[in-house]
Amino acid sequence: MALIVIFMFKTPFRKLVILGIDRVKRGRGPIVVKTVAATVFVVMMSIVYNVMAIHRHWIEDGDINPTEQILLAKHLLEASLMGFSLFLAFMIDKLHHYIRELRIRRKTMEAAKKQDLVFEDGKTPVSKEIKALKEEMTPLRARIKQLESELEEKTEEASNAEAHALALKKQSEGFLMEYDRLLEENQNLRNQLQSLDR
Repeated sequence: MALIVIFMFKTPFRKLVILGIDRVKRGRGPIVVKTVAATVFVVMMSIVYNVMAIHRHWIEDGDINPTEQILLAKHLLEASLMGFSLFLAFMIDKLHHYIRELRIRRKTMEAAKKQDLVFEDGKTPVSKEIKALKEEMTPLRARIKQLESELEEKTEEASNAEAHALALKKQSEGFLMEYDRLLEENQNLRNQLQSLDR
């Protein structure tokens, strides 16, 4: 979550985070990340299978005991948390990709603008050179306009992705609060059961 917030604002930390993610994406980093993501996905699918087994038991027997209800809620929250974690990792990867692409396009656009200024402010060359330079300027200006429009599109995509990531963060925090509440409720039920057993 903090990475997504850092990506949103242009701060010195943003460059450090981008450099760090660039380094992680070199060498064996992508293999390690994919392995961890695959492991989390397999664990999440195992938890979903357990949820389905409890749910099937509930449907077949028609009744479910409180322990299974708590296990069902716990498994659902764990699966949701893992799913959101995987999704947020994917969002961070895409935001990093878009920000890198924006930086490259901005540099290209700045170079084209500088070249355009050099052509406009340059010394008066021979008329053939002027014609050649004017012919070169026309596609460069079109390229600048194209890059500016692409920059606006990418910026809009990045802001939409950031807004979506923040919404997911809030939803994830809600699930965590519900998980804590269910754990506390579970503990209270256990205490009550122990007091009844005595």
